[in-house]
Amino acid sequence: MPALLDSLWDDNRALDFERNRIAVVMIRLARFGARKQPYYRVVVIEKDRARNGRSIEVVGTYNPRTNPATVDLKHERISYWRGVGAQLSPIVAKLVEKFPAKASVPETTAA
Repeated sequence: MPALLDSLWDDNRALDFERNRIAVVMIRLARFGARKQPYYRVVVIEKDRARNGRSIEVVGTYNPRTNPATVDLKHERISYWRGVGAQLSPIVAKLVEKFPAKASVPETTAA
């Protein structure tokens, strides 16, 4: 009987660990598109999930096959996630640096 109780205790301990762990959040690329035609989404995802696993939010796209490469980023969402502790992957950091947010032009009303 004690072996059974030890087994149950070990299972509960594993569940408690899973429940109480702190998830590290990354902003990285997830590959989509057909074979030999890559197309990437910039996603917010837990670090230990698979490359194309369930993401928290899609914050942009990257298509390297166009000339020049097409990059569409939601800079306000990326800055929000970085503010709450998300880390950028090296490739996404280069994309954010190379394609900064466009400065908003204040609208003037003609009177």
